[in-house]
Amino acid sequence: MTQSHPRISKAVIPAAGLGTRFLPATKATPKEMLPVVDKPAIQYVVEEAVSAGLGDVLMVTGRNKRPLEDHFDRNYELESALQKKGDAGRLAKVQESSDLAMIHYVRQGDPKGLGHAVLCAAPHVGNEPFAVLLGDDLIDPRDPLLQRMIDVQEQYGGSVVALMEVAPEQIHLYGCAAVEATEDGDVVKVAGLIEKPDPADAPSNYAIIGRYVLDPHIFGILRRTEPGRGGEIQLTDALQQLAEDEKVGGPVHGVVFKGRRYDTGDRGDYLRAIVRLACEREDLGPDFRTWLRSYVAEEM
Repeated sequence: MTQSHPRISKAVIPAAGLGTRFLPATKATPKEMLPVVDKPAIQYVVEEAVSAGLGDVLMVTGRNKRPLEDHFDRNYELESALQKKGDAGRLAKVQESSDLAMIHYVRQGDPKGLGHAVLCAAPHVGNEPFAVLLGDDLIDPRDPLLQRMIDVQEQYGGSVVALMEVAPEQIHLYGCAAVEATEDGDVVKVAGLIEKPDPADAPSNYAIIGRYVLDPHIFGILRRTEPGRGGEIQLTDALQQLAEDEKVGGPVHGVVFKGRRYDTGDRGDYLRAIVRLACEREDLGPDFRTWLRSYVAEEM
């Protein structure tokens, strides 16, 4: 039976990572600002939050992340130059990012892990359920995962994680969930979670991907959570406590996602994301696909 729960209005985007897998490109440029075709990865994530009705966005940043703030701010000099040129198309693209949402920023002073980054959002979020979107995961807008997760949270309460089936030999790269079936085909109840298990110890091949809808009780648990794998405060460990005791923060459910996802935190997947999205663009796709077919034929 559908229950009544507070409507979610806030999104948190942790963006304090160092981006070491993309060095030297990320030595002076935040990894979130690396372009996916002609738009930085972080803008896709903010657009996803906004499309799900979350117009209040908090970015958790760190040192050397000022370009993020600049990107979502007005650039009057550039806008004025484009106006004088009569370049309405590029002017609209420049203004689009600054008009997307009400964006706030908080610094994660110490790099203590994803759980700590989420905890930094507590003063802004308050006592409301909220969404967390990781910037490395881009979800195709034609597959509205976040909206489905919000619907599930409003139905069941508690917290909701996004899950995707992966090959058993890849599960050590992810948080992993032990699950139980529900009446909804794409929804499971999460009985337990473990961060990056050895394949032999994994309870399933359901991997947690970078979307969460969290009950605010998670903040109290995170304050008490000791550093775990990698010496960091793991969000997965806090969610495990919620899954063990539904009296504190309600149950944990998972939405099993079978749509299009691009992992821009991995160099290979980042390149594949650019190719796939470029191929699907009306302005770039036809010529790019022709070149790509020719290139692949020559290489083979």
